Amino acid sequence: MSSRRLRIAYLCDMSPLDRNLYSGGNARMYDALRTHAGEVEILPQTWGLAEPVRRLILSLPDSANLRLRWRAHYALRAVIARQVEARLAQGGFDVVFGAYSLHSMAGVKVPKGMVSAFCSDAVQTVYRESEIGQRFARQFALGKALDGWVERREAEVLRQMDVLLWPSDWLHQATQKRYGVRQGHVVPWGANIDTVPPPAPLAISRDKPLRLLVIGRDWWAKGGPTAFETMMALRARGVDARLTVIGCVPPEFHVNDFVTVHPQLNKAIPGDLAQFNAALAEAHFLIQPSFESYGFAFCEASAHGLPSLCLRVGGVPVRDGVNGFALPVGATTEDFAQVIESQLANPDGYAALRASARAEYEQRLNWDAWGRRVAQILRAQVATKSGPETRSATETR
Repeated sequence: MSSRRLRIAYLCDMSPLDRNLYSGGNARMYDALRTHAGEVEILPQTWGLAEPVRRLILSLPDSANLRLRWRAHYALRAVIARQVEARLAQGGFDVVFGAYSLHSMAGVKVPKGMVSAFCSDAVQTVYRESEIGQRFARQFALGKALDGWVERREAEVLRQMDVLLWPSDWLHQATQKRYGVRQGHVVPWGANIDTVPPPAPLAISRDKPLRLLVIGRDWWAKGGPTAFETMMALRARGVDARLTVIGCVPPEFHVNDFVTVHPQLNKAIPGDLAQFNAALAEAHFLIQPSFESYGFAFCEASAHGLPSLCLRVGGVPVRDGVNGFALPVGATTEDFAQVIESQLANPDGYAALRASARAEYEQRLNWDAWGRRVAQILRAQVATKSGPETRSATETR
């Protein structure tokens, strides 16, 4: 298959040049496409004639903005899509690539011969109806009345895509079942950090401090209480367990002399990044029983050879015995403590788990692996969709 560089139009409701948005995943996808697939042009995020509406929504508090903006985009899709179609019609693109915001693709008529692709870790209706979404109370009063309308809009967009790229089997299967789409591919996402050197060996023993780690902006959503209680359960069993928290501040009753808190570490700042990497390098387990559709923290842990303990929910990228253990929903503090106790009793097995976690990162959970595989998929689809005359013309570019 030809490895020529594709011309890609990149479409998202937020610019990938802002590395903080979408937890950094938008920027990582953009970078990986540029490295492995071809030339990438960012399409504008403005709404054309409906731009005053977008600016009004952006001026609202985040809680209202986040819930109203994508629904309004669907409602105004015929107007907003015009400027996207105008740029695509100017020609020269092989692929229009939608990232994260499915609504950005709504109403867009893709020129003949151009491949349409979409990639995200969630689709709104799938997320809302899953055990993940059911854990959180609805915040938008009119949301329920619009659910059926939203699902129909999602189905329209997904069914017109040539390529759907999902980071997890969970989302791949859920979209097949709900929308009847069959053009999906599972390509795991990577860590939201640059490549780190292979980790140094880290011994585990009942005679030495055992370091646990939680990463996230929301203590409760990331399962922080369970992590704290697991630490305390281990201490009651005679293990010198310690807990480090990065990204949030636990309530006072979840803080004691054995808890270290880094309220915020900005990985764009060298000093903060060094602290972040040091915390992962020193930890024995990332313990994060959260309800989420993916989770970059699990990929980052694997990069450091750090086994993850989580729940088997959504698309969390943790494989039992490979880069950690995913316990069933409903697992208790004692269940997590018992898994850790089993590793304390088998230091050689723990060392092997650390090695396989790093291998999982090197082989699957990194953005170069994602970029190479996605480039293959896109090139194959371009070759399939292009007629002989189109292929002949584009291969001379």
